Amino acid sequence: MKIAIVGTGYVGLVTGTCFAEMGTEVYCVDIDRSKIENLKKGIVPIYEPGLEEMVIRNHDVGRLHFTTDLASVINDVEVLFSAVGTPPDEDGSADLKYVLDVARTIGQTMNRYLLVVTKSTVPVGTAQKIKQTILDEQAKRGVSIDFDIASNPEFLKEGAAVKDFMHPDRIVVGVESDRAKNRMEKLYHPFMLNNFRIIYMDVSSAEMTKYAANAMLATRISFMNDMANLCEIIGADINMVRKGIGADTRIGNSFLYAGCGYGGSCFPKDVKALIKTAQAHRYPMRILQAVEDVNETQKTILFRKLREQYGDDLKGKQIALWGLAFKPETDDMREAPALVLIETLLEAGCRITVYDPVAIPEAQRRIGDRIHYAKDIYDAVDHADALLVVTEWKEFRLPSWTEVKQRMKCPIILDGRNIYTANELTEYGFIYHCIGR
Repeated sequence: MKIAIVGTGYVGLVTGTCFAEMGTEVYCVDIDRSKIENLKKGIVPIYEPGLEEMVIRNHDVGRLHFTTDLASVINDVEVLFSAVGTPPDEDGSADLKYVLDVARTIGQTMNRYLLVVTKSTVPVGTAQKIKQTILDEQAKRGVSIDFDIASNPEFLKEGAAVKDFMHPDRIVVGVESDRAKNRMEKLYHPFMLNNFRIIYMDVSSAEMTKYAANAMLATRISFMNDMANLCEIIGADINMVRKGIGADTRIGNSFLYAGCGYGGSCFPKDVKALIKTAQAHRYPMRILQAVEDVNETQKTILFRKLREQYGDDLKGKQIALWGLAFKPETDDMREAPALVLIETLLEAGCRITVYDPVAIPEAQRRIGDRIHYAKDIYDAVDHADALLVVTEWKEFRLPSWTEVKQRMKCPIILDGRNIYTANELTEYGFIYHCIGR
């Protein structure tokens, strides 16, 4: 079976590579010529465990192809996935420019039946816009070529995307016809051999499922952060609360960890887009608005804790940050709490040294030389007045606290991910604060 994936960003590249791994012949298409040329050389533009090796292996055996010319492959494939970006517009709504550009190209170049599947996260009703755009372009050509549309949202966790794709807990597919369903069943048949669930539904429900899933997870995070802040005020321990409520099978343990806010390419963007979709239909999403408000405030919590230690005059203080990416096992800094924290610290006149195992090149691109980049965790804390832990990378869990304390000017640790215990660090002589305890 031959398929095309338009867009070689995070979703498109993982999707195309994993389908190739299962034996499908895949054409990955992107308008970025330099990216395509690099991919042909095995140079992957994102950090994702296991992905680079899989790209190289499947390209070498001829199952995974890279091109900038969609027209050259569109009539050789049975299914086309649109996985281009849907960045937030100025008002927070999803920008569908790239999605509709793909639809126009399809309508202009297709010459036989094609199943067009939306993989990008798009507002409800987008599939119908895609359908109409293809029909409009066909009308301009004076042709009427049959096609189907479908929605197949992704539920990949950055840092575990390859594993999630190869071993999904569910696959959601929205279709309008038996022909589209049969083609999707054929494509996903290798996954069915391991008894993974495919949930079929209408296209609009599939589009909404993606937003609802991310909004629910974001809600759990903001709820726990709100509870953590209250726990600090009244003297409770959010870790004990988490264990107590997580033991309830109706609630479960997932996404009940307090911290310094969520980030990434999905939760912030999708919460905003769902709020805007509801506003367009004159319905206020009051819970999600609160989720977003809590999260934006939570991104400043480490700065507020630092100010509690030193007062309002932070000018000249040397601050160390461990972690830049919005989560471990990725170099993604989109909407990362570290970005808000760094800007706030710079405005207060602090000098900043940062370390992250993989995200330093991305930070250099975004922030430039306004901060210092350390070569390791110990270099980062040299002469520091405080250490702020922003991302819970594994290598941060068991450092030599003796060396850390020797290198720091003031032994203050503000743990934004609750990965340490107060008793241990106070025994080493640190002043330790975390979230919700």
